[in-house]
Amino acid sequence: MKKLEYSPLVIRKLKNLKSLLTDNYGKEHAHRIIKNITDDADRLAQFDSTGVNIADMYDIDTEYWYLFTNHQYLIYRITSDSIIVVQMFHEREDFMLQIFGVSGRTQESIDYWGE
Repeated sequence: MKKLEYSPLVIRKLKNLKSLLTDNYGKEHAHRIIKNITDDADRLAQFDSTGVNIADMYDIDTEYWYLFTNHQYLIYRITSDSIIVVQMFHEREDFMLQIFGVSGRTQESIDYWGE
C-alpha cells in the first residue's frame, strides 16, 4: 500500500472548508464532509488509479490525476511509493484553467452555473 500525503495547500484548504461548513451547517455536518473527502483520498493509497487520468481525459501531457468527491476535485500524482494530493478545487472552479491554462468547462456547464 502506498503512503498518502497532502500538500500544505490542501491541508489549509481542508481546514478552511471545515471552518466554512461548521459556520454554515454545524460541526457534525462539517466533520462528516471532511471525513468523506479524506476517506475517499485514503482509498487512493490502495487503488491509485481510482481517479481520472488528466492526460487521458484532456489529451494533455501531465502526470496528474483527479478524484471527484463531495463537490471537490482532489488533484494528485502517483509515485512509486506514495500518492501526493497537491491541490483541491471546488466543483465550481475550473481547475483545468487554473492549472494548465485551458478550460475544462463545457458550454452546458457555463450555462448551468451562470459563470
